[in-house]
Amino acid sequence: MKHLAVYIIGIVLLLISCSVRKNETNEGASSKIASVDSIIPKTGYSEVNGLKMYYEIYGEGEPLVLIHGGGSTIQTTFGQVIPELSKHRKLIGVELQAHGRTSDRNTDLTFEQDADDTAMLLKNLGIPKADFLGFSNGGMTTLQLAIRHPQLVNRIIVASALYKRSGAPPEFWEFMKKATLDYMPQQYKDAYVKVSSNPQGLQNMHDKCAKRMAEFKDWKEEQLKSITAKTLLIIGDTDVMTPEHAVEMYRLIPNCQLAIVPGGHGKYIGEITTIKDQGHRVPLAIPMIEEFLDEK
Repeated sequence: MKHLAVYIIGIVLLLISCSVRKNETNEGASSKIASVDSIIPKTGYSEVNGLKMYYEIYGEGEPLVLIHGGGSTIQTTFGQVIPELSKHRKLIGVELQAHGRTSDRNTDLTFEQDADDTAMLLKNLGIPKADFLGFSNGGMTTLQLAIRHPQLVNRIIVASALYKRSGAPPEFWEFMKKATLDYMPQQYKDAYVKVSSNPQGLQNMHDKCAKRMAEFKDWKEEQLKSITAKTLLIIGDTDVMTPEHAVEMYRLIPNCQLAIVPGGHGKYIGEITTIKDQGHRVPLAIPMIEEFLDEK
């Protein structure tokens, strides 16, 4: 029977616990997380549908593919969760068209094409089936993977994503129409310039991301209803996407669990724009992600 995964009470208690430990002189090592910079991944590029697509592999075990958010890199989205999740899993981080170290093609960005590119990358890497964790735009790409490539998908974790425009307030869509590079978080700009072989591509990447969202059209309910993969939806209670929209998605996807957790867009995974006061503390979503992936 389809059931609602209610995590809020446990997470509030965890927040209280973390606050108490913060004031102790002997803080336990278990509350800290290693920096992703201290872990050396296997890296590479693969020829994918006209792209030179960059990827990183951490750890060993069952594959979990990490799909970053718009304007981001592997590290800006997942730098805080990689050290923990890679202890028991083979993590495959990808950078999508025009992002980070991956090249561009003379086409607009679409979630469908990103899904097809990721599927081709996994084929090139010899991975027949995997779990997926996608955040924000990456969550929407993950949904498209489950829709377009069900044979490739085991379980999916869809974090802070939407499937139609009513899932975010009107101000969000108005902002995307007039978005400029000046409004892009500095952390994203710094990360792109640091890793890209074409720092001048930053403006291009920004403009393509903004155009995709400004012109986004609703997906059909039947697409979500067609998803057969076991699904965990996660959003923050002050996220860009509304709780009501998350519940709507939860009711459409057949084999789905839902977690609405305290915090904003990506705070629960330690997304780079949310970690000003968090340091290297273990993100709240890690236990629920691991429990979901390990369920029989």
